[in-house]
Amino acid sequence: MYPTRIPTRRVALITALIAANLMALPALADSWRGSYEVTGVKGGDMLKMREGPGVGYKVIVGLPNGTRVKVQSCQRLGNTRWCEVTLERARGLKGYVSESYLREK
Repeated sequence: MYPTRIPTRRVALITALIAANLMALPALADSWRGSYEVTGVKGGDMLKMREGPGVGYKVIVGLPNGTRVKVQSCQRLGNTRWCEVTLERARGLKGYVSESYLREK
């Protein structure tokens, strides 16, 4: 019995698809990081969740220590890394917080 010959075009297409998927993996890992908890906020204060990544954006809500959030993505602006988050208990509520107040759960 002779080995089956796979057409060269098909091999090239399959190789290209595999390579494209492998290159996308680091981007996916960085964009979805998982569950975090607000920490390091001084007593009587709250972490401000804002409409955009920066202190110039309107505050949506204050988050006390212990609030659980899902990080969607993060970006650096100046010296601060801002993360887009959703609240675990109110998934429709989305905003930005400083990464320095988040601890992975």
